Amino acid sequence: MTPFLADPRLSALPGIRHGFFTRAGGVSSGIYAGLNCGVGSKDNRGLVEENRRRAMQALGVAADKLATPYQVHGTTAVMVTQAWAPGEGPKADAVVTNRSGIALGIGSADCGPILFADAEAHVIGAAHSGWRGALAGVGASCAEAMVGLGARRERIVAVLGPTISQANYEVGADVREKFVAARVDNARFFRPSGRAEHFLFDLPGAIVASLEDAGIRSSSMGLCTYANPERFFSYRRATHLKEGDYGRLLSAIVLA
Repeated sequence: MTPFLADPRLSALPGIRHGFFTRAGGVSSGIYAGLNCGVGSKDNRGLVEENRRRAMQALGVAADKLATPYQVHGTTAVMVTQAWAPGEGPKADAVVTNRSGIALGIGSADCGPILFADAEAHVIGAAHSGWRGALAGVGASCAEAMVGLGARRERIVAVLGPTISQANYEVGADVREKFVAARVDNARFFRPSGRAEHFLFDLPGAIVASLEDAGIRSSSMGLCTYANPERFFSYRRATHLKEGDYGRLLSAIVLA
């Protein structure tokens, strides 16, 4: 069975299975070595589909029941009533459902994968948040779509999976300016990097804060994608190493 990381807060909820998958257990090789689930990567498509099948097998779901959107760093949340073929999902950065047996999946490689659940309402969600999503409130959009299906904000549990940490995420002054313009106390997520007009950005902290501001109980697993090359893919690490491309991690949740 393919190893994955589980969060105790989600694991404690009845009728819900989830997993933040690592690189372990896959069939890809080279720079994609392991469980690369990204159909948008340049990896062999057959290997990617086998990796996705293995991930779903680990969650007890048929491979054709995985729904992953075409992520565009926006805030659109889509209700899923049936899964689609790999790579044919709608342009969105959040997906929600109240249908059993459909796995909602998010691909990531430094950005934040967020899994949501209201077990009592039988509603789940998944969202992809980079700095643009954190600033614009993609997590809040996902929660709002869940409320539309009968969830209640005070019952929703949201968990942020492996994400690049502040120590490894340098951004320009323009990013800091955008956050501070939106809210003055967002300055707390930035510290000088040592380079002029550059800052180290606490993306996980900003994502969790945006969820809390939306009234959603949330937490972070505190795992850095960049700092753990054996466990996680990382877009920024691959860029620094001039690797040309990178694998994508899968995070998924399903109503049993």
